[in-house]
Amino acid sequence: MPNRLADATSPYLLQHAENPVDWWPWGPEAFAEAERRGVPVLLSVGYAACHWCHVMAHESFEDAGLAEYLNERFVAVKVDREERPDVDAVYMGAVQAATGQGGWPMTVFLTPAKEPFYFGTYFPPEPRHGMPSFRQVLEGVDAAWRDRRQEVGEVAGRIRADLAERAAVYSAGAHHPPGEADLHQALVALSREFDQNRGGFGGAPKFPPAMVVEFLLRHHARTGSEAALEMAVRTAEAMARGGIHDQLGGGFARYSVDADWVVPHFEKMLYDNALLLRAYLHLWRATGSALARRVALTTADFLLRELRTPEGAFASALDADSLDEETGATAEGAYYAWEPGQLVDLLGPADAATAARLFTVTADGTFEHGTSVLQLLVDPEDFTEDPVEGRTEYETIRTRMFEARATRPAPARDDKVVAAWNGLAIAALAETGALLDRPDLVDAAERAADLLLAVHLTPDGRLLRTSRDGRAGANAGVLEDYADTAEGFLALYAVTGEASWLQLAGALLDTVLKHFTDEASGALYDTADDAEELIRRPQDPTDNATPSGWTAAAGALLTYAAYTGSDRHRTAAERAVGIVGALAGRAPRFIGWGLAVAEALLDGPREIAVVGPAGHPATAALRRAALLGTAPGAVVAVGEPGDTEVPLLADRPLVGGAPAAYVCRHFACDAPTTEPAVLGERLGAALG
Repeated sequence: MPNRLADATSPYLLQHAENPVDWWPWGPEAFAEAERRGVPVLLSVGYAACHWCHVMAHESFEDAGLAEYLNERFVAVKVDREERPDVDAVYMGAVQAATGQGGWPMTVFLTPAKEPFYFGTYFPPEPRHGMPSFRQVLEGVDAAWRDRRQEVGEVAGRIRADLAERAAVYSAGAHHPPGEADLHQALVALSREFDQNRGGFGGAPKFPPAMVVEFLLRHHARTGSEAALEMAVRTAEAMARGGIHDQLGGGFARYSVDADWVVPHFEKMLYDNALLLRAYLHLWRATGSALARRVALTTADFLLRELRTPEGAFASALDADSLDEETGATAEGAYYAWEPGQLVDLLGPADAATAARLFTVTADGTFEHGTSVLQLLVDPEDFTEDPVEGRTEYETIRTRMFEARATRPAPARDDKVVAAWNGLAIAALAETGALLDRPDLVDAAERAADLLLAVHLTPDGRLLRTSRDGRAGANAGVLEDYADTAEGFLALYAVTGEASWLQLAGALLDTVLKHFTDEASGALYDTADDAEELIRRPQDPTDNATPSGWTAAAGALLTYAAYTGSDRHRTAAERAVGIVGALAGRAPRFIGWGLAVAEALLDGPREIAVVGPAGHPATAALRRAALLGTAPGAVVAVGEPGDTEVPLLADRPLVGGAPAAYVCRHFACDAPTTEPAVLGERLGAALG
């Protein structure tokens, strides 16, 4: 019989709707029930594509005997971390402070007053590897609650006080925006952590550092640093050739379990792929790399093919697990891994040998049970074009393998639409479509933006975080939703010239200033001032898998100010980005987007106004030259002569009757130019 999760919009919660555990969704009713019964709360947090969440569910939450014990002694609350990042952030902070590590599934025991007092992540069904069984944990917590209630209360009080103290660090006072020395210090710190042999930063597991790559590209564009460019290029190429990159279908997995980028954790997330799409596009723009261009296009195609929903937005993730047809069991990576015999059956001996060499499929395997994760260590441009098929040998083999893989049982899709991650995808697709002559990508970006407006934006101008099947969820948007959606709308304005996108971004950013900003310090909170009250108001400027809401807002505020000349938004951006200076040298890997925003601030950012008749070839050529410029965070506005709707375009006449481009920064403007080559040179364009 379904439990209380049956009406949820979250696919993760729906995965648990048939559990014998009497789950409650997060809400006041659950804690009131715990208070009424005098029992603690078990808070279990995860997400739909989480492998170990599935494992713990099968091992423990589907066990009728364990569920009976759990239901009798606890109120069980299940939370999708992607729907409620505020709840996740508060209690993950407690887990990390208490244990020194975190992850999902997250298992936390709370008092009815929402105060945490015992923590963990995954617990096995039987004791192993030094971990107690989940049943033992439940019994221990139950005994402590019954027999040592005062001690439990004291622990909960200390943890709450510690969390409040940690939170106060970020709003203790304003910081000055970072300067040249701070950003150079960040570069030096990154170079110390850079893996010279394999690309990326640090050891295993390795996560794709898209935001750090953006910083490195911007730093190179502003300063000419070859060290910054080299780290960006080598990291991007290593990822593109490794198993973390889907060599058949495009897109990237969440992370690599090894330091060589060979074996990924196979879940594929919208936010990773949106961020990496933009990073590879910008790498192509900076260097002309054919590999970067190809990766950008195949990643964009992956987004449209596998994550676009019927309503036109983008789903959150593809699962890591899928059905293994040989064993009949669900296994991680079963959809993606290959063995030599499968290649022979599909391609015949000769082409199978070529495919095995091309994609590094070996007899011993690089993954489990003698299977291999595909890599591409040889550039496919080295393969000659087949005179009959009219395409390269690589393309022929890849297409046949891709079509054969498509017949395998596919990983499940979390089709929840998250506003923030769709904002990231909108920005990436809009820019890619404009720069790589793919108008279908711009159309897809606009359609996703339309969905956010129709479903996620409330009549009073507030955002809802999630939707599914065109139906909005009940959870209020958090800071990253406003910031990343604004970022997407600003990118749409840059490539379409439709001023409504700029105005909509401004409205979202006004909400950021009104409801998310500490007026005294300029610090930003992850939740609005009228959001549900938790044991602390979450606030974190550091990047995780996505830009923090704090730094994303700083970037969007800076861009909007450049378009409009708004001193209010510019000042807010400068105050917000001040935290970057405090973290640049100590933790640059975890403030990458903040560093990228700081580069734009130091560079101006440049403000480019292109004025000319719509549809005129010269106007289009100037616009393209502007978009190809590598100047950090440059903004591009295109309009007709006499356009007053966008302040950046005001009072910009034609030059000699011809379309012209104006470049300004730091309250000074260059002489206008009618020549795309001159404009490109002023903006550091590497491509003509």
